[in-house]
Amino acid sequence: MRIPRPRGTRDFYPEEMERRRAVERTMRRIAESWGYGEVATPTFEHLELFTLRSGEAIKEELYAFTDKSGRELALRPELTAPVVRMYVESMQRAPKPLRLYYFGNCFRYERPQRGRFREFWQFGAELIGGREVYADAEAMALAYALLSSVGVHTTINVSHLDVVGGLLRGLSEEQRRSVLRLLDKHEMEQLATYLVEMGMAYVLEPLEALMELRGDAFSRIEQASEISASEGLEVLERTLELLEAYEVPFDVDFGIVRGLDYYTGIVFEAYAEGLGAESQVCGGGSYALSELFGGEPVSSCGFGIGFDRVMEVCEPPLERASRVVVVNVGDTYRYAIGVAQQLRKGTGLEVELDVMKRSIREQLSRANALGARYAVIVGEREMNEQSLTLRDLVTGEQQVLPLRDAIDLLRASHE
Repeated sequence: MRIPRPRGTRDFYPEEMERRRAVERTMRRIAESWGYGEVATPTFEHLELFTLRSGEAIKEELYAFTDKSGRELALRPELTAPVVRMYVESMQRAPKPLRLYYFGNCFRYERPQRGRFREFWQFGAELIGGREVYADAEAMALAYALLSSVGVHTTINVSHLDVVGGLLRGLSEEQRRSVLRLLDKHEMEQLATYLVEMGMAYVLEPLEALMELRGDAFSRIEQASEISASEGLEVLERTLELLEAYEVPFDVDFGIVRGLDYYTGIVFEAYAEGLGAESQVCGGGSYALSELFGGEPVSSCGFGIGFDRVMEVCEPPLERASRVVVVNVGDTYRYAIGVAQQLRKGTGLEVELDVMKRSIREQLSRANALGARYAVIVGEREMNEQSLTLRDLVTGEQQVLPLRDAIDLLRASHE
């Protein structure tokens, strides 16, 4: 009986994993060059970690379940809440700021489509304990550096939640949440209908005016001050000035409100061409989660990068090690194993040894098919002399060398 993979998941074959690991390595290197250290959290958490702020309705989007002891658990749908939970549990007394990054798989029960899966990977960072403006600017600059490092060309689109929030004062928490969710999905027609039905049509005009502002980023901030009396505009302007110093391209979009309820101030998103409707590759901002999870209030900001969407538009430089094939001739397989082991330890090369009892001709054909530069031929003479025959598969030249000399030559060719 053939059993297919679950809907919304994928298998990754060696060639694709090679590309993904290359991008992952590059992103890790960039994050660490900014002083961020890697953390990891469990694949599943207590369900309450995700419903406490976003409400019970979010359960429809989660892989939630009850374990054998009756505990309500969920596969993580994102990584910010788990990292903050970890911080509250064991890192509150650590010197601030804390610069943390992570890479892991997440799960959401939603309709699969291009760039949107039920199991997906997220690369992200959290800056805990930094001061507003400075920390926000660093988080956005790091997000831009990560995307740029793997060839994703983008602009950081920025807003401040208080600009829109100032227009929603007087609404109930549930009404405010509904308006923000519709804005986040850019469903303006549904938003207009909702506000009219709720008797709040007076909110629609200034909201639409904010969405329709034109001009450069600083011009939009100036125009917005005539629509919304918000202190967030000053914070936004100061943050953009720091982004200029970081040489990060940016724009202002007051329609950015983010879909999760724990964001509090600066919010931002980044998009990439070539992804159609699912073009967002990064989202983040400043947030308040620590006190919600039982910790002390602390200023925090961070972001998550949709790793799978990045993989659709980037072309990572591959850094494969050179490959060598050990060709076994006659009854010398034990010696060939020893040669392969020493080559792996001494050269940093990818070394393959035949496990199909092929002929020498078939083994050499396999080496050529793999794109190997060298074939190391091991027969009875080589075993008796503790040597090997090194064949250059590009030039066809070959030479017999003592094992140690061959290792030195192969190491030098790899370097």
